[in-house]
This record gives sequence, C-alpha cells and structure tokens, in this order.
Amino acid sequence: MMTDPIADMITRIRNAIAIERAEVEMPSSKTKIGIAETLKREGYIWGHEVEEQKPQNVLRIKLKYGRDGEKVIQHIQRTSKPGCRVFTQAREMPRVMDGMGISVLSTNKGIVSNKEALKENVGGEVLFQVW
Repeated sequence: MMTDPIADMITRIRNAIAIERAEVEMPSSKTKIGIAETLKREGYIWGHEVEEQKPQNVLRIKLKYGRDGEKVIQHIQRTSKPGCRVFTQAREMPRVMDGMGISVLSTNKGIVSNKEALKENVGGEVLFQVW
C-alpha cells in the first residue's frame, strides 16, 4: 500500500531525469494529472498523456531537456508530507530560488503554481518545489 502517491510521482520523475529518460510512467489519478498540467504550463515538461488500462490508468509524462541535453528540472523536492502538512496564504507565498523555480500548490481553484496562486490571490497546501 502506497501512503504518499505524490512523493512516489516526484521520485519517479527524479529517477527518470537522473538516467536521462525521455518519459516516465506512473499510476494515474486526478491529482497527478493536475500536477502534470501545472508542470507543462510552467515549461518543465513537454506534456503528458493518460493511457487507459486495467485495473488502473497509466500517466505518461514526457520530460524536457535542453538543446545540449541539460536538465530542465534541476531539483524537485516534496514540501508537504502526510505527517506534516505545509500550508500558505497568498500574501505569504514562498519564492523558490528568488523566482527561478516554482512551488506547486493544491488550492480550492485546483493544482496551480505559486505564480498562478498569487495572480488569483489564493493560498493552499504547498505540495513540492521545482527548480
């Protein structure tokens, strides 16, 4: 039984980037799809697709690399954990690498980056940080 599916997703992405894979697969869920859409909007991945399978659908994420093979995602780290949730308000939004990275938040408007949350003036649970 998996207790933290978001940490599993982050670990799969981190491991795939370490060995320079073009894509990574994982069990699909609405939360993971929302995270993948946020990473695509912010330019950290090329895209994602959901493959219908039994007993559970598979989410396939296409990872992004630079022209010379440099990694777009340099660092990805879980912030909020099942045992220690981290919440923030819009006016106290964390800045990652002085604006060079993003935090991914779960808000009442869906899963968004810290930049999108500031525009919409919403706070929420800080899931993880990317730079």
